[in-house]
Amino acid sequence: MKETFGEYIRLLRTENGLTLTQLAAQLDMDSANLSKIENSKREFDEKRLEKLASIFNLDLKILKDELFSEKFAKKIYDNCCSENALELAEQKVKYLKQSNVKQGNLNF
Repeated sequence: MKETFGEYIRLLRTENGLTLTQLAAQLDMDSANLSKIENSKREFDEKRLEKLASIFNLDLKILKDELFSEKFAKKIYDNCCSENALELAEQKVKYLKQSNVKQGNLNF
């Protein structure tokens, strides 16, 4: 598990010797917004995941896992759900995958 997604971005940025302004420019955003993301005051826009993966030469699937696992965790925490919600979500993902295979769609 990584830190928060924003802290993970900061770590990547600093390890690669980039300033906030330099990375923000590469992601087509302003440095104030990137700073908010790094400080967990704003969520990272998933539309920029491919750019982030490209900039740091990372596997896009791993970045997606990191981003969405944090989103799920925040929803569960904010809504005072039990950890059972994760197990139910896993079951639903399996069901959705099976449904897509039966219908001839492979959307995952």
